[in-house]
Amino acid sequence: MPPQRIYLPSPGPSAWQQFLAEPEKQWRVGYSARTMAHCWEHCDGLPPEVSAMFPGDPELLLAIPEHKVPLAGGGRDSQNDVFALVRFDGKTCAATIEGKVAEPFGPTVGEWYNAPSNGKMMRMKHLCDVLGLDGTPPPQIRYQLLHRTASALIEANRFKTDEAAMIVQSFSPTKDWFRDFAAFANLFGVEPTAGQPNVITLPTGMTLRIGWAIGNPAFLVL
Repeated sequence: MPPQRIYLPSPGPSAWQQFLAEPEKQWRVGYSARTMAHCWEHCDGLPPEVSAMFPGDPELLLAIPEHKVPLAGGGRDSQNDVFALVRFDGKTCAATIEGKVAEPFGPTVGEWYNAPSNGKMMRMKHLCDVLGLDGTPPPQIRYQLLHRTASALIEANRFKTDEAAMIVQSFSPTKDWFRDFAAFANLFGVEPTAGQPNVITLPTGMTLRIGWAIGNPAFLVL
């Protein structure tokens, strides 16, 4: 099925459930999908911690829950928790937002790329080209962070925006999995600090913004 081109206004947080890969399993109190839905609907714009990843007074132009981005090599699309177009300082940014509570980032590169098929080899080359990486990342890097970030860059090219961003919106009080995010950021020469953005110029010339946004734990109980 080709990607949907028509999007309808959201009537509220519960509308987000239908777009999940596993609606019954993932829509639970204290889990990232439901927590993000309540957070974004409550804020009616950029949540403050996401807004802090951009300079000035950023404006949310558009947000699409569970936005799918096709990748080379076949298989599943990259299903991003939120895709957003953000306007700030006269620029527009295509951003993917990855919500987390205690859930991990999925398999490592070493696990996902073990004895790879031709399709996986094609996909990995595509991801590395998009991200400006010289070759397959170290095995401990989380594969999900690669394709979520590539999704932002792909959509930045499609929408002709000034930059791309991949932001982890974590509602974990203990910053679960921050080390995995930091290891990913290290691929670009960045030593990240939670709550602060990191701006990178890729070999392709595209500006990439990555960051770990600290979500409001009040939404964990809704």
